[in-house]
Amino acid sequence: MIQSDSKTMLRDAGEMDMPFILSLSPSLAEVAKLYWHKDETVQKFQDDYIIEMLAETKVKNITLIAEKDGISLGFIHARERGDEISEEICGTVPLLAVTEQAQGTGIGKMLMEAAENWAKAQGFRLLHLEVFSANNHAKDFYQKLGFEQETLHMIKPLNG
Repeated sequence: MIQSDSKTMLRDAGEMDMPFILSLSPSLAEVAKLYWHKDETVQKFQDDYIIEMLAETKVKNITLIAEKDGISLGFIHARERGDEISEEICGTVPLLAVTEQAQGTGIGKMLMEAAENWAKAQGFRLLHLEVFSANNHAKDFYQKLGFEQETLHMIKPLNG
């Protein structure tokens, strides 16, 4: 057990958690709202991204599951990466998802606090994350946790 409150426990994820983690992939893909891509393309991207991020690596990383009464409610994956501007080694959160039932209950915040504590324990000065621009709910959540925009990637679909 990593951390817990009176009702919710955070624990290290194992191979047995992959079905749960992948079950949240459709909700991660849905919030992207990338109308210029086919839904199937976005879903395949999200599935492949989860598998890539959770593959065995020598990069420092942690994957945690939030659960209550043995029921998985969400997960987070954090890892080290190089900052795109300074090349300083920092932490990043490429994956965070909670079940629909757990949204708004503090599970996401608990998972982010655990990732931040992990990053600090690694000696990282910065914690990075990316969020789809159309995901206003997530952007508001991260801003309330103190994250600020650093760069903005833009795209224009060219019809014809």
